[in-house]
Amino acid sequence: MRRATIQDVAREAGVSMSAVSKVLRDAYGVSPQMRARVSAAIDLLDYRPHAGARAMRGSSYTVGVMIGEFSSPFQPEVVQGISDELEATPYQEIIVAAISPERQKRSIEALLDRQVDGLILIAPWVGAAWLEDLAMKVPTVVVALHGASANFDTVVDDDYEGARLLVDHLVGLGHRGIVHTSMTSGGFASPFVLSHTARRSGYERAMRHHGLEPDVVETTFSEQGGYEAATEIFGRVDPPTAIFAGADIAALGVLRAAEERGIRVPQDVSVTGYDNIFVSSIGRVSLTTAGQSGHLTGSRSARLLLERMNGRTQPVHYVIAPRLVARGTSGPPPVRNSVVSSLKAQSATV
Repeated sequence: MRRATIQDVAREAGVSMSAVSKVLRDAYGVSPQMRARVSAAIDLLDYRPHAGARAMRGSSYTVGVMIGEFSSPFQPEVVQGISDELEATPYQEIIVAAISPERQKRSIEALLDRQVDGLILIAPWVGAAWLEDLAMKVPTVVVALHGASANFDTVVDDDYEGARLLVDHLVGLGHRGIVHTSMTSGGFASPFVLSHTARRSGYERAMRHHGLEPDVVETTFSEQGGYEAATEIFGRVDPPTAIFAGADIAALGVLRAAEERGIRVPQDVSVTGYDNIFVSSIGRVSLTTAGQSGHLTGSRSARLLLERMNGRTQPVHYVIAPRLVARGTSGPPPVRNSVVSSLKAQSATV
């Protein structure tokens, strides 16, 4: 006779597999009626979850790792750091990828169903309150989420400082028109914000410090997102002399858009990114960026999680200091723009 599955239980109870999973884990927010329906289906089908057997052994020796997407070069670098840190331990990472908040929650719940001993969540688009509740059930480390949590550890880059370094660099070269590409905040509010929002805040603060007006274009942190943002920026009547892309992958899209239009970098426009991914250092790219180590981020996250699983309860918030990496895509603004600005200023005084 075929062994009953969680799909069979969900079908018999007339609910989703996620609902069955919540009942099995005794998760918060399950109504008595839902629990009764699922429990009745479990008894009828004589369902026995495989995860229960692993839990009886005390530890699965697995760590769940969730990333936003495999196409982001920085996040795999973080995963490599996690893997290297776990190499000398009995723990094995299980990696899942999800973008939308609801899909991320389902992916995390799927990892819990497999009885992982801990979680490392890279740039999760879920609320801090949900994460706090999650961390009370399983040791959790969150990467790229700013804000002091009560129940989980965090590893972040000092994105505010990194953005300041890049703005100061461009202003020091003589730029006054500097556009920043960012992403939507996703509903996150201070102090719990993701890295891209912290970078945007750092950019805006630095621009105002120099007496300049911030100019932000919202896009996605992808090559295509950077390309589309640059297309809009280059189409302006008075385009800026510098573009500070919020991530290196988006900066690559900006460089593609510039090349297609015959716009020289950095002679006509300076371009900077953020993250210092490997491809940024390749000679033909030579991207100016703010350096943070994805590998260090991952290894530190894994180390904190091991401490958590070994009994530490006090939260740790680890901040990685960025550094400016000036390369070939940034330089002084073109003289013609300075001349145009001077003529405009003269006209305004007449």
